[in-house]
Amino acid sequence: MVITTDVQLPTEEELTVEEVPLSGPALKAGAFHLGKKCEFQNNEFILCRTEIDDPRACIEEGKAVTSCALNFFREVKKTCAAEFMQYVNCLDKSSPDQQFTPCRKTQAVFDKCMKDNLDLDRPPYDYFARVHVHKTERPKPPAEEPACYPDATPGLPPDAPRPEAKYGSRYIFMS
Repeated sequence: MVITTDVQLPTEEELTVEEVPLSGPALKAGAFHLGKKCEFQNNEFILCRTEIDDPRACIEEGKAVTSCALNFFREVKKTCAAEFMQYVNCLDKSSPDQQFTPCRKTQAVFDKCMKDNLDLDRPPYDYFARVHVHKTERPKPPAEEPACYPDATPGLPPDAPRPEAKYGSRYIFMS
């Protein structure tokens, strides 16, 4: 996107939101439940970003994703803080690349707490790779028409002669 004087950039106040103040292991520990809880807001944001090739148009959807994540971690703090922190510490200290495998027992305790208190099941590992239909109220953007160039080189007519290649096919198996 080229920036000219016609482009209106958002103000600092429009862009300023409360951020999620968590470390990598904490985000990784809550990622599956967070993804499930905030799936609608995240899908709205991604849909906006892919349909409209202008990030300024999707600021509100991005704020909704951040707000959902903040609310999710606040709920986790109120209900499952001890189990969550135990799982985070295990992920952080059990392996150099924060693998899930050494922490299955603490993960099970955290998952049980999430199910009992927030009624959130941990989705299966392939859940986010599956195809999901997202229902939205956003209007569909107008279809972009293909570019038409008046000075484009015309193609060959269908009856133009097509001589054999001078040195044969470029593929060995095609003679």
